[in-house]
Amino acid sequence: MYKFSLGNFISESNQLLENVEIAYHIFGELAPEKKVIWVCHALTANSDAQDWWPNFIGENLTLETEKYTIVCANILGSCYGTSFQKQEKLPLITIRDMVKLHQELAKFLQISEIELLLGGSLGGMQCLEWAIAEPDFIKKLFVIATNAKHSAWGIAFNEAQRMALELGKNGIDAARAIAMLSYRNYATFEATQTDEEEKLENYKAASYQRHQGEKLRKRFSKESYFMLSKAMDSHHLGRGRNSVENALSQITAETLVIGIDSDILFPVSEQKFIAGHIKNAKLEVISSLYGHDGFLIETEKISTLLKKHFNL
Repeated sequence: MYKFSLGNFISESNQLLENVEIAYHIFGELAPEKKVIWVCHALTANSDAQDWWPNFIGENLTLETEKYTIVCANILGSCYGTSFQKQEKLPLITIRDMVKLHQELAKFLQISEIELLLGGSLGGMQCLEWAIAEPDFIKKLFVIATNAKHSAWGIAFNEAQRMALELGKNGIDAARAIAMLSYRNYATFEATQTDEEEKLENYKAASYQRHQGEKLRKRFSKESYFMLSKAMDSHHLGRGRNSVENALSQITAETLVIGIDSDILFPVSEQKFIAGHIKNAKLEVISSLYGHDGFLIETEKISTLLKKHFNL
């Protein structure tokens, strides 16, 4: 992991963040003759995209490190390396703030253009914002399981998680358990967490929820969870751009949008909307048992579609 000291940064909400430092990973050699692929990560992930998107980045894989330079930066508000001087009150961070830091890092790395910008969920939100902010800089765009404006449904899920965070030390466990219900769905739990024998307690689904909560508590911070869920709520491509439709029409990159048929958090209707308002966009829908988490799990299906549309 590398670090870039940006200095002070004024956020979209006009708050001063002091001593901002950006953490990032580079996979493959950063050389002038190699095209750049930039990966934007989701809410609780980090800049080590090889870790959370396994069998996807590296030699002889979909994002080929011998052919391309792959960059992934840890987002503002995360607890995985990107940092700023602590304040009494948590700042309000937006997706646009995250993208501005990506832009600053790209300048520092002397990247003249991005051949392919990709991300899922919160990562997809960043990709769309960046493709609007710098349409000539982004040549190809791939987003999966994301939206153009966060839904009331999604905001309600996030607020329930923040309510859990406010309960105390282990509130993050409950927050994650709530999130898991939106990341998966009825069919997922029935297929993977149903008990074979008759029981009166100690159900698989119950222990699974507790296990997921404990896992996140050990690797993530309550403060980051709060800030990043608020950032997701603020996502609105049309803010200050007349409308969401008008904002999407400014994207000139060759675009592939993927929806997941079982995603209850970011339903396919949201990806249809995105693809329908970008001039050079195509929509694909993949079938998955795993709901929203399919964007992390269905790497083989995603790889097939990326190769088909972008000839990687």
